[in-house]
Amino acid sequence: MASVELQGIRKAYGKLTVADGIDLSIRHGELVCLLGPSGCGKTTTLRLIAGFIAPDAGQILVGGKRLSGPGQAEPPEKRNMSMIFQSYALWPHMTVAENVAYGLKLRRLPSAEVERKVDAMLKVAKLRPLASRYPGELSGGQQQRVALARALAVEPETLLLDEPLSNLDTNLREEMRFEIRRLHDEFRYTTVYVTHDQLEAMTTADRIVVMNAGRIEQIGSPEDIFLRPQSEFVARFIGGTNILRGTASGRTVQAGALAIHWELGEGGEIVSIRPHEIELATTAPDGPNVFPGTVLRHTYIGAQRDYLIDLGDTQIRVVTALEQHFEPGSQVFVRLPPRRCRALVR
Repeated sequence: MASVELQGIRKAYGKLTVADGIDLSIRHGELVCLLGPSGCGKTTTLRLIAGFIAPDAGQILVGGKRLSGPGQAEPPEKRNMSMIFQSYALWPHMTVAENVAYGLKLRRLPSAEVERKVDAMLKVAKLRPLASRYPGELSGGQQQRVALARALAVEPETLLLDEPLSNLDTNLREEMRFEIRRLHDEFRYTTVYVTHDQLEAMTTADRIVVMNAGRIEQIGSPEDIFLRPQSEFVARFIGGTNILRGTASGRTVQAGALAIHWELGEGGEIVSIRPHEIELATTAPDGPNVFPGTVLRHTYIGAQRDYLIDLGDTQIRVVTALEQHFEPGSQVFVRLPPRRCRALVR
């Protein structure tokens, strides 16, 4: 069983701590995304799991076996892991089939077995028609599929992916997100996937680990992370949100002149509400959390409209359907439904 356990992991370079007391349990066959901004420690965590570096404190266990500890790390080549980098690292002088076969040949498997495994992997990755091509003759998405097929062909216990889609254009990234999930469902290897792209994480992951400044902010399913953020950082980073700060009194936060009633969360002096959850109207609707405002900015974004609204003491972002069209300068009423308002401690 290739479960992965990180227990109290710490790693520093001089005075800079890049992993600060990380505790994480990844179940066998689970796909977990490490998500966060640049410099949050996610790639360092992946390199610690791979064995490229050793932790300063704590330990890493795979399948219950201790692989890393302070000053000690079993070398990468002795771990049954495959890693895919941003650059794909394909051999340019080898065909697709030869690239996929490379790891199998290093393991000195019989030729017939290598041929059988390569053919099966090319079929699963939908690469059979490209088997005789060289990497330079492939698109970015095709090269990424070759890298995945090569990593999976050796049947690793653990698959590690370091921002594998960052070099692809928007359309290819969307296609490959679903392809990675399809291949994971096919093989069910324990997978650790590093990304700064929330859509990649939401699409591919069983669970998301949101990281910030070397620490874990929150762990949960994509739905949990989006609907139930536990901190201001998570609310802002996943999906974007409006943050309103004030003084807490019962289930109300007084943010300047705005008395905001909330129904979600457990209390605090911050209220979070996402732009698409706010309502705009030309006349004041009934109910609490209704405030007059002025449209400062209107942006057409395809299927929706994006507004910046001035509420006097603060400005908030609102996303509406196309049918709601207000020009800058328009006087509107903003409603923050209490059932969509979440109180946060920090």
